[in-house]
Amino acid sequence: MKVSRYRMAWLVCGSTWFFASLMLPLETRAGARTVARDTEQTEASAIAAGLDFERQSRWAEAIEIYEKSSTQWPENSQLQYGLRRSKVHLSVERRYSDRSFGEMLMTLNQNDALTYLDEVLLKIRKHYVDSVSSTSLVAHGTESLYLALNNPKFLDKNAPNATPDSLNRVRRTLRDQYWNRPVTSQQHARQTVLEICDLAERELQVSSTPVILEYVFGCCNSLDDYSSYLTPSRLDDLYNNIEGEFVGIGIEMKAEIGHGMLLMNVLSESPAEEGGARIGDWIVAVDGIDCRQMSTEEAAALLQGSPNSPVKLRLHDPENDEERDAALVRRAVKVKSIPTAKIVDQTSGIGYIRMTGFQKNTSNELDAALLDLNRQGMQALIWDLRGNPGGLLPAAVEVLDRFLEEGVIVSTKGRTSDQDWTYSAQRPGTWKVPLVLLVDGDSASASEIVAGAIRDHQRGTIVGRKTYGKWSVQSILPCRSKSGLRLTTAKFYSPNGQNYGKIGVEPDLPVTLEENQTAAYRGRRREKLDDDLDVKTGVDVLRKQLARR
Repeated sequence: MKVSRYRMAWLVCGSTWFFASLMLPLETRAGARTVARDTEQTEASAIAAGLDFERQSRWAEAIEIYEKSSTQWPENSQLQYGLRRSKVHLSVERRYSDRSFGEMLMTLNQNDALTYLDEVLLKIRKHYVDSVSSTSLVAHGTESLYLALNNPKFLDKNAPNATPDSLNRVRRTLRDQYWNRPVTSQQHARQTVLEICDLAERELQVSSTPVILEYVFGCCNSLDDYSSYLTPSRLDDLYNNIEGEFVGIGIEMKAEIGHGMLLMNVLSESPAEEGGARIGDWIVAVDGIDCRQMSTEEAAALLQGSPNSPVKLRLHDPENDEERDAALVRRAVKVKSIPTAKIVDQTSGIGYIRMTGFQKNTSNELDAALLDLNRQGMQALIWDLRGNPGGLLPAAVEVLDRFLEEGVIVSTKGRTSDQDWTYSAQRPGTWKVPLVLLVDGDSASASEIVAGAIRDHQRGTIVGRKTYGKWSVQSILPCRSKSGLRLTTAKFYSPNGQNYGKIGVEPDLPVTLEENQTAAYRGRRREKLDDDLDVKTGVDVLRKQLARR
């Protein structure tokens, strides 16, 4: 089946990052600095280090060490469950740091909260790419509640007077009597959750709503890593990401306890850039409030604000060991899909485009960039998708259509027929210049649609490192109270019918970066491509191709 390349649906292909008064980063994949350098780590020391982070409620750092160690020792069940446990705790912490969760979901009464649960269970059964039993969905909600009853943020909010004995008693009951209790229907699921609500109220004086909400959010833990229930603010952030515009200061940051918020990215033409913030700086205070011991979500709450409102950052420059203040004003910021488009080899006419996401306006940005490079004498192109986490499926189709004359671009297959589509190239408007595609382990989803199509059509040379391996499509299903469900509804396949989920696309020319080398899109020198090994390799490939013409 062939469909128009302009068909637009909320099909999100990326491991989504969020924009609000800042940009929250992707779930971290690289190990924390203290973890990455521990080359002599054993299984036992990895478990001990992860548990130590957990005891300090440093969930993100626990996740990093468990992820790295699980890759090294995939059969170790303690590492696997430590990773799962830490992810659930981080999700709980994020919820309780989210203002919209408190204002719009925690205020629900019992009946309304149960209606939310019914809605989520129904949407999962109807739309999720794989069949999931009611028993599994409810069991994962029970697990989420079990862990929440050992989470400081949840307890501070919902059970401030609960004793250790009573908490242990309830958790033991959940584990022994409810963990995998068979659930045969939606009504049976509701009845089971109500029994647990009665238990929590009787033993801990915890009201029904937070208990039910753990089931609303927790049942998604039985799905893949890309499916989740979205609070109203997270849903808004996702839509803003898709639209490519948000109100804020224009940063991507990551917390490291004791240091503050590390600036992973500073958007061009944003308040942060104009105020002197640079990649690699640390935010150590917001409006005079020290944030060195905060989580990313806690600091994000300080940075949120209305348009034209001021915010003052205290920044630490680690290179010079200096601190400085930046007075910023929040405003609408446009997120560019293509922050860099330039000629990198004037003699050969080799152009370079860095694409950081696939948004609604990405194809228009690409058209403008290609025309500008063509006016400058472009004869060949390096297309940089390193670090690109994905975005909209139709956007990926549209940009690929600029380079493929005919044939299948990508196909999708879901549990229901309305998720089965085949997207094909249109001959008009095709650019035929020699092409090099740069990818790495953070090139995911929509970026991998591009890599798969370039590979199968033999349209260019792929340079870099193996891609992330996310070959599924998420749909955004609106729910009550302006919340939503991000749900994997299909898998996508390359033109030759390959799905590289959890495998990734291997480059034609692998490039190994040494520890002291940094890809061009990372760090303070991201626009300086002269010493970028991937770019140098791409230039060499294209020079040879042009010389043979």
